[in-house]
Amino acid sequence: MTEYLTLLAGVVCAGIGGELFVRGTVGIAGALRISPGIIAATVAAFATSSPELTVSITSSLQGTPEIALGDALGSNVVNVALILALAVLIVPVKVPRDIIRRDFPVALLVSVIVAVLLFDGSLSRIDGFVLIGLFAGWLFAVIGEARRQRSAAVEVLGEHKPARAVIESVIGLAFLIAAGKLIVSGASSIAASYGIEPFIIGATIVALGTSVPELATAIISGVRGHEEVGVGTILGSNIFNGLLIVGTAASITPIHIGLMEVAPALVLGTAAVALTFPFASGVIGRWRGVLLLGVYAAYLAVMAQWGAAA
Repeated sequence: MTEYLTLLAGVVCAGIGGELFVRGTVGIAGALRISPGIIAATVAAFATSSPELTVSITSSLQGTPEIALGDALGSNVVNVALILALAVLIVPVKVPRDIIRRDFPVALLVSVIVAVLLFDGSLSRIDGFVLIGLFAGWLFAVIGEARRQRSAAVEVLGEHKPARAVIESVIGLAFLIAAGKLIVSGASSIAASYGIEPFIIGATIVALGTSVPELATAIISGVRGHEEVGVGTILGSNIFNGLLIVGTAASITPIHIGLMEVAPALVLGTAAVALTFPFASGVIGRWRGVLLLGVYAAYLAVMAQWGAAA
């Protein structure tokens, strides 16, 4: 009974946190006179990717940066193939043109860049600095666009009380983090009581639980008509993970791993982003969500097979 109450508490926290986080993000954007998508792709994405950054630094300092690489690449697959898929199945997402132009190409190229650098079987410190440099270039471009929007904007709809917006964002993020932990704890206990394999629990429930911030943000933003917040957060999180977080890990301790070992995450991560590209309509429809869930199922199948072989 306790597990079910814990799970329910997690869902409630996710709803409260998602609402506050989206309102705060839109409010900050309104106060700064820039699009919410830019705040989502930078500030919100960094906040929701902070667990991966912590894992990256900790594992690299302990001499196991491969954990950071696996966590970052795996999170990218989960973000798009599971989180965004669930979000668009609930509410089809219309993506603003600035996100299509600015963030989609970079998110699509992240896995390709990592694969090229891993071709020799390692990510050296130089490779790490290259990834961080590419991230800095993307961030510089985003900041430049934010400045142009700010100088051109006369009035932008949204919350114009920055202090309140920041407080809402912080409180919302705290609720989202708590929601993730409660959902992981409650759902894992329930799954274990039914004899479900630990790998399946980790690859589904735990992965979903640790991605609750992105999931709640994507769903709430879609319901509230601020789709750019959800999509921006997910794409920005993937860019942070693939460039900054992997780059940070490699710059601390070189990563020695065969390209084929991470190929499933790289290939399926790229495929997932490609399947979400909205093309001329600018809309990611429900049928894309079905395809993305198929990609996630394929990822689980490959990981299960590789785990059994190991």
